[in-house]
Formats: sequence, structure tokens, C-alpha cells
Amino acid sequence: MLGMKDLILLCGRIFLLLALLTLIISMTTSLFNSFKSSQVSPREEKEEEEENELRQRQKLVRKRQQEAQGEKANRYLENVLKPQQEMKLKKMEERFYQITGETWKLTSGHKLGGNEDLVLEDTSQTSSETSNREAAKRRNLAKLVTEVSSPAERPLQKQAPDLPEEPSETDEEVITIALRRPSGNILRRRFFKSCSSQVLFDWMRKIGYHPSLYSLSTSFPRKPLEVAGGNSLADIGITVDTVLILEEKEQSN
Repeated sequence: MLGMKDLILLCGRIFLLLALLTLIISMTTSLFNSFKSSQVSPREEKEEEEENELRQRQKLVRKRQQEAQGEKANRYLENVLKPQQEMKLKKMEERFYQITGETWKLTSGHKLGGNEDLVLEDTSQTSSETSNREAAKRRNLAKLVTEVSSPAERPLQKQAPDLPEEPSETDEEVITIALRRPSGNILRRRFFKSCSSQVLFDWMRKIGYHPSLYSLSTSFPRKPLEVAGGNSLADIGITVDTVLILEEKEQSN
């Protein structure tokens, strides 16, 4: 029979064997797991890197699309909306001044009583010079046609007469006439209401526009102005400050 001492030793050996077996199992499991993770981890890392790269590309594409849409919207605003709004405002302004009879406000003028032969505005010098050159060409062409025509058809060439002295603003029965030339520039001069309406033709000749080639019309309502030598300015309806339009007559074939 085993004694107490032998029984205790046997139990100790059994416990020692169990501890050793547990240690071996845990170490084996750890090694197996580490080996498995070492094979799976690179593939997962590669997939994660690819996913991150895909996200970065998508983010970059969205950013470029937003920038392109912003540039497209800015171009549409600058090239389409702004010109349309400016044109609409300009037409409304022109319509308003036509209704009120103040179309002369759409162009630049000069101080009352100034010299009619001077160029009025430096900012419109280029456009006015071009318009004047074109008007001069048309006048020269009309002059050549009249020179070739028979003497009875030639307009009577008169020397530009002297205009009456311009009255002061404080004088009574004085009106101011604004004359808008084909170039767009406006000349202003004061006359007495009692002056002969023929003075308008004299003024036209003075600034280089012969009545046989150019006509006068009122600004609003737009209609030709009937000028007669025996009538005064008041007789033909000019009793207040007035804007007159100087236009080139249509040349008949």
C-alpha cells in the first residue's frame, strides 16, 4: 500500500504534468496564430491601401468637378447674365428719356454758349472722328454726284451766313436749342423766340451741314421740322428749350 508521502508525490507529479501540457498547448496556439496573422496581414494592408487611394482619387475628382462647375457659372455670369442686364438697363434708360423728351441726356454735351466748332468730349473723340470721317465721305460723294449732274440740279452753294448774336440767359423770350449731330455730339445755342426759323439752316451751314443734304427733326415725338423763312421759331412750335436731331437725307437715285 502507498503511504501518505507517496500519494502526495504522485499528486504533485500529476499537477506538474498538467501544467507542462497546458504550457505546451498555449505556446503552440500562439505560434499558430502568429503564423496565420503573418500571412493574412499583408493582404489586408494592401486592400486598405487600395481603398484609401480610391477614396483620395474620388475626392480629387469631386474637387475638380466642383471647380469646373464654378468656372462655368462665372463665365455664364460674365458673358451672358451681366451683358443682358446691362442691355436691359440701357434700353430702359433710353425708353425713359425718349418718353420724357430728354434724349440729349444719353450723350455728352458742352457748356452753354461754348464754341460750336470745338470737339466736345475727349472720351468720345475716337468714335466722333470716325463718324465725322464717314459723314465727310458721304458729303464728298454727294458733292461729286451734284457736280456731274446738270446745273439745274446742283444745289445752290451759299456762303455760311453770320448768326445773330447769342442772347444772355437772363434775357426774356430766350430759348436754348440742343442740336444732336450724326456723330452723337450735341451743340447748344440760345436764340430769341422771335428769330426767323431760317436761322436753324444758317446754324447748320455754319457747322458744316448743308440743308440740301441734311434735315432737322424733333426728338419726341419724332417728326420732321418744317422750317419756313417767313416764320419765327415760336411760329413753328419752338417755344421752350428743345432738342433737334440732325439727320442725313436719303439720296435719291
